[in-house]
Amino acid sequence: MLNDKHAILSATSLHDVMTGINSKISNIEQAVLNQSKLKSEFKLLLNVWGIGKILAMTIMLETGSIHRFSDVGKYSSYCRCVSSKKISNEKKKGSGNKKNSNRYLAWAYVEAAYFMRGRYEKSRSWYQRKASKKGNVVATKALSNKIARACYFILRDQQAFDPVKLFG
Repeated sequence: MLNDKHAILSATSLHDVMTGINSKISNIEQAVLNQSKLKSEFKLLLNVWGIGKILAMTIMLETGSIHRFSDVGKYSSYCRCVSSKKISNEKKKGSGNKKNSNRYLAWAYVEAAYFMRGRYEKSRSWYQRKASKKGNVVATKALSNKIARACYFILRDQQAFDPVKLFG
């Protein structure tokens, strides 16, 4: 595909750099996985579509005990999956404390939403319906909220992930 010798040299150099970086990332991930093991209740998160070992570990370490959240709404709010607006009668009554939450959990659930919608048809069709009405950003946050809510119930009730409950 490349006819120019300089373009070929550039492409092979970039490939070598990417291979080296991927190798270093794998080494770091393995070191982290060896250092901290998933608790038994968090192993259930590995069955959730879009959540792998690193995201499950991030959720475990940043969430702590799930029982410190009295309901699923408080957990979703802590994960920055819902907006922090104060509205009454469709009028703004103040701004919420959007910094009083966990940005790492927000990142983890958005990443899970990206992986989920890219690999599973049910989540992709749900996302596309939502995105056509509200836009891509809102649809991604809505999907991340669904995942966070599902994870709350998985951790609280020690149940396996059921996509039928999530998408119908």
